[in-house]
Amino acid sequence: MNQTATAQAISHAFSAPQQQPPVLLTVRQFSEAHPAFPQGSLRNLIFLAESRKTTKGTITGNGLDGALVRIGRKVLIDESKFFQWIDAQQGGQQ
Repeated sequence: MNQTATAQAISHAFSAPQQQPPVLLTVRQFSEAHPAFPQGSLRNLIFLAESRKTTKGTITGNGLDGALVRIGRKVLIDESKFFQWIDAQQGGQQ
């Protein structure tokens, strides 16, 4: 690589927009930031997020699992994905 190509590669790497990390909130933090969603209702939505098997067959989840980040027992909510999920529940209509 010559000097110009190296300089171009470096300038391209540093000029690329830096992606912002997602805003991850605990259930309590999310509920405090958005009072329309009490902790109890959020915990119920989280419980029903994934598909589960019962004696009567499989019950499909509500689809919220795409907005959840699980680290051990800790459950974090990705704020932007949660509101995208809310929009999808309404058919994207506002």
